[in-house]
Amino acid sequence: MTAGFVHPHALCESDDVGAGTRVWAFAHVLAGAVIGRDCNVCDHVYVEDGVRVGDRVTIKNGVQLFAGVTIEDDVFLGPNCIFTNDFVPRAAIKKQGDELMSTVVREGATIGANATIVCGVSIGPGALVAAGAVVTRDVPAHALVAGNPARHLRWICQCGDRLDDTLVCGCGRAYRLVSEGEGLELI
Repeated sequence: MTAGFVHPHALCESDDVGAGTRVWAFAHVLAGAVIGRDCNVCDHVYVEDGVRVGDRVTIKNGVQLFAGVTIEDDVFLGPNCIFTNDFVPRAAIKKQGDELMSTVVREGATIGANATIVCGVSIGPGALVAAGAVVTRDVPAHALVAGNPARHLRWICQCGDRLDDTLVCGCGRAYRLVSEGEGLELI
């Protein structure tokens, strides 16, 4: 393991934790999990085997990442957000590997506190899932979604600000709509 810091009360069993990553008290990172460089894994985080986390990811307190979840670079996971990996779980039926559904959170996305991400979805680059949202379908790039089930409310910039009707941000970035399903791309 090459993590920059593992708190004495953390349990980090993975040998694949990047340089500069900090793992705080009562976090549990299982063997087989991959965590990139310069990440912050806060208190009471659980990272299961088969999870892949990119570089510069912030995983706030109480987040649970189960097998099949991939988190790309520069993602923020708010406190107590949770990811599922089995659409129809049953205690008597133990699923693993390809039987579990995958979920991907793309580069630069943010998941708000207490959000639930139901398995089998993709959260697009730069998207923002509001606190408490329940995501049951794919979220387009740069979309802000909220509610249960989560619904698209507006388009947002990479900086997090709301885009105007011409898809331009006050910070100067401009976007174009690829499609409603894919979302926006920077121009």
